[in-house]
Amino acid sequence: MTVVPTSDAPPDSGRARIMDEAATLFLQQGYDATSLRHIADTVGMKAGSIYYHFASKDELLTEILRRGINVMEAAFDDAERTSAQRHPAVRVEAHVRAHLAALFENGSYTAAHVMTFRTAPDAVRRVIVPVRDAYEARWTEMLRDLQADGEIPPTVDVSVARLILFGAMNSSVEWFDPSRGNLDRFAAAITHQFWNGVAA
Repeated sequence: MTVVPTSDAPPDSGRARIMDEAATLFLQQGYDATSLRHIADTVGMKAGSIYYHFASKDELLTEILRRGINVMEAAFDDAERTSAQRHPAVRVEAHVRAHLAALFENGSYTAAHVMTFRTAPDAVRRVIVPVRDAYEARWTEMLRDLQADGEIPPTVDVSVARLILFGAMNSSVEWFDPSRGNLDRFAAAITHQFWNGVAA
């Protein structure tokens, strides 16, 4: 999986290079198994130099996860702009495609939320959970709007439906290979299964 840098720092800056390499290593090896020394070796700097940019490994992971959510938020915004007035199923598919694009086309920053967040230290989780919850709440609100419009039956628990949808999308990080499968068709398949389940 390639990493598309999402740091505010210039792509060739030390901070951006540290974040890029750390995001990949955290995803591939896990947070606990990745040391700052290993990250520094991969970047090509002394281990102590990392402390010039980040106070700790926890802070580094926090920034990586925050950047990942920023990518997902931007993807949600784009999907909303292009699909808000379209058929509800098309609107959902646009958001599914945008979320999958954030996971697969923006590298380890977004995928880290699936693979690394669950084992993140408490200090990291305290910072990231509210940001993560705010993103997920946007999905719940969208589905509730569709329910209010009569597109989703009132008997459907929208919060549970959103969890099911996220489970389908996020778990694909562990098995879907975009180089061998088509992300558009995959998004359409997830949407078909979801929409025909909740709106049927």
